[in-house]
Amino acid sequence: MIGALRGVLADKIDTGELLVDCGGVGYRVLAPLGVAADLGPVGSQITVSVHTHVREDAIVLYGFASRVQRSCFEALLDAHGVGPSLALSVLSVLSPDELCMAVADDDLDALTTVPGIGRKTAARLVLDLKSRLASLTATIDRGSRSAAAAGDPPGHAAGQAHARNGARRSHAEVRAALCELGFSNEEARDATRDLPVDGSPEELLRVALRSAGAVR
Repeated sequence: MIGALRGVLADKIDTGELLVDCGGVGYRVLAPLGVAADLGPVGSQITVSVHTHVREDAIVLYGFASRVQRSCFEALLDAHGVGPSLALSVLSVLSPDELCMAVADDDLDALTTVPGIGRKTAARLVLDLKSRLASLTATIDRGSRSAAAAGDPPGHAAGQAHARNGARRSHAEVRAALCELGFSNEEARDATRDLPVDGSPEELLRVALRSAGAVR
C-alpha cells in the first residue's frame, strides 16, 4: 500500500489530477482542488501523502498536501454514504481545520457549500464525523497553541485560535450566502479565499461580492 510519493510534479490538471514522476515512473494521483496549486509549478520536487483505494476493477491513488488532510479524507470515507468523489469535493471546499470546526460546531451551512451535500446529508455527516474527527480537532488545536510554547504571552495563542475559529464561521456563512445568490461553489470558495479575518458576515459578504463580480 502506497502511503506517500516523493518525486517531481510532472503534470497537473485543473480537475485536481496530478502526475508524479518517481524515478521515471509516473503515478496518476487524484487530489482535492487547490492541492496542485499549493504544491508549486510543474517541475517542482514534491511530497504527497497518499491514500491507496482498492476497488475490484482498479487501484486508485488519492493525494493530499498533508497527513491531516489525508486523515480527514479517510474519516469521510468511513462516514455513511460517502465515497471518494464526495470526500474529495468536501476537501476541495473545506480545509481540514474548517471541516473539523464545522463538525464540532454543528455548522450545516459550511457543509452545504459542498456540491452534492444538502442539509440532510450535512446533518448525517456531523453525526458520523464527530468521534472520527475528535482526535484531529485536538491535533489542530494543539498546533494553534504551539506559539505559546515558543514564548507568546499567556492566552495569546488561545485568543488567536478563537479569532481564527470565528473567521472560519463567518467565511462559511459568506460562502453559503454567495451560493444562495447563484454563485457556484467554486466561485464562492475563490471569492472568500482572501477575505480578512475581522469583520461581520455582512461586511465580509460585501467584500466577497466585489471579488466575485471582478472574477466574473
